[in-house]
Amino acid sequence: MEGNKSWIAEFILVGFQLTEEMELLLFGIFSLLYIFNLLANGIILGLICLDPRLHSPMYYFLSHLAIIDMSYASSNLPNLLANLLNHKKTISFILCTLQMIFNLSFASIECLILVVMSYDRYVAICHPLQYTVIMNWRLCTVLAIASWACGFSLALVQVILLLRLSFCGPQKVNHFFCEIRSVLKLACGETWINEIFLFADGVFILVGPLSLMLVSYVRILWAILKIQSKEGRKKAFSTCSSHLCVVGFYFGIAMMVYLVPDNNQREEQQKILFLFYTLFNPLLNPLVYSLRNAQVKSAFHRVLQKKRTG
Repeated sequence: MEGNKSWIAEFILVGFQLTEEMELLLFGIFSLLYIFNLLANGIILGLICLDPRLHSPMYYFLSHLAIIDMSYASSNLPNLLANLLNHKKTISFILCTLQMIFNLSFASIECLILVVMSYDRYVAICHPLQYTVIMNWRLCTVLAIASWACGFSLALVQVILLLRLSFCGPQKVNHFFCEIRSVLKLACGETWINEIFLFADGVFILVGPLSLMLVSYVRILWAILKIQSKEGRKKAFSTCSSHLCVVGFYFGIAMMVYLVPDNNQREEQQKILFLFYTLFNPLLNPLVYSLRNAQVKSAFHRVLQKKRTG
């Protein structure tokens, strides 16, 4: 590049100011959480693939959620763990760009998959006789592909807009990974176009889906109250309360990060929120959907019995 534009070879991830001993301790804790995340989501994915009784639309979308959770954590944590172990905080420009693409993509895809799952529950509870007709495999496949395509497209737009900018001054990203808003603060020149697109993206991918989900769950709740069977009401409410737990946690953190006006005092809070989300949200889904789901637990027991008898 010529003139005042500069090509950046690497960024410095400021992260959290910690001693080397504390970094090693966190390396051990974060490694265990990451391994548990991969194992828990991997088990869910394996059970859904192996057990024919789980070959239904709800578990089909849950398998996508497991893949997303493993992928999202894998786009952040390996680099963080390497930096904690080696006591260095640098990341190459190319790796930083890829990290932004994958982070934004998987976060957006999860939003859309959660919307699709809420629609699936709405049809199952409010239109049970038409469920198999409406939620056929063709529609499920189209919804899943559309969610992935939309998520990656939105992320690419944001990163392409960022790459048109030049960077100047100390290349210190005040985060533990390449979060796009933190990287954007290092850019020279006007960034208002990027800010507008980020906000519009946040409204489209957070406010829109959340509104649709709230409408779905209000109608679901109304339908549940009309169910005369006590056992039926309990089963329907248990399934939907699990979904609402995941939705509330995910959208609450995302809206606090991307829709609340940014300032320097909130940077440390945002880093903690992102760390909490990166470590615990991928664990929340398998815990909620497995421990509170009789079908998943029975599928797990059947697989264990086959192993013993085999």
